[in-house]
Amino acid sequence: MAGRGQGADFVEALARGLDVLTCFDATRREMSLSEIATATGLARPTARRLLLTLEELGYVRSGSGSFALTPQVLRLGSAYASSLGLWEMARPHLEDLVVRTGESSSMSQLDGSDIVYVARAAVPKIIALRVDIGTLFPAVLTSQGKVLLAALPAEERERVLALPTRSGLMQPQLDRDALEAELRAVRARGWALADEELARGVRSIAVPVRDGEGAVRAAMNVTVHAAETSVETLTGTYLPLLLQAAGEISADWALWLSRPMTEPSPRDRP
Repeated sequence: MAGRGQGADFVEALARGLDVLTCFDATRREMSLSEIATATGLARPTARRLLLTLEELGYVRSGSGSFALTPQVLRLGSAYASSLGLWEMARPHLEDLVVRTGESSSMSQLDGSDIVYVARAAVPKIIALRVDIGTLFPAVLTSQGKVLLAALPAEERERVLALPTRSGLMQPQLDRDALEAELRAVRARGWALADEELARGVRSIAVPVRDGEGAVRAAMNVTVHAAETSVETLTGTYLPLLLQAAGEISADWALWLSRPMTEPSPRDRP
C-alpha cells in the first residue's frame, strides 16, 4: 500500500493514514496494532503513530488492546454524497419507493470496476449480503453496475473493467462477448437485471439516474429475495415504480444542479 505514489506532490503520510482507515472492514471491525501493521504493510511504530493521531482526531477508538473505527468516519463518505446533492434529492423518493414496494432500494455510482453505495432505504428483511453506504461490489455482478457500465463509452468501459475489484470479493471472470451483448440490451431497454449473480437468493433490477444534461450519473435499484419475488414481479410491478422514482430524482437533481452557486451579496439584492 504505502510507497506507491508517483507524483512529486504525493504525500506519503496522508496515504498511510488512509491505508489505516481503509484496512477495517466487515470482517475486521476491531484489530490489534500488529494486525493493522500487517494489513497495511506498515512498521509497527508508524502504524501506532498514525492510529494515535486518528484517535485524537476522533476517527479511531482504542480499548482492550485493539482499535476500531468510530462513527465519525461516516462524515468522509457523507461529504461526498452531500457535495453532489444526491442524497438529499434521493431520500424522499427512495423512502416512498420502499413504502410502495415493501422492498429495499439503493443508489450507487461507479468506483473503478466496483459500484459504491451512496444512498439507501432498507426494509428489515434477511438477505445474503450486508449493504451500507460505502459498500463496494463488483459492478458486473450487479444490476446497478450493469446500468452504469452500459452508459460508458467503449474505451472507458474497457479501462474500467481491466481494474481489479476492491470489494473484498473474488475477481469476477468475464465473458466479454456475453457482457457486451447484455450491456447493449441494457442501453436499448433502459434497465438491467441481476438474478442471483452477486449472491444466492439476491435478485435486483436497476435503472439510470441522470443529471440535467441527460448523462447517467448514478443507478437506482430495487432488491428482493429471489425465493419471494419473481423476475416477472420485478419487471412487471416494480420496474414502472422504479422508473417513476428515478425520473423524479433526475428532475430534482437537474433543478438542484442548475441553482446559482453563490448567494448574492446584500448590495446585489433587489
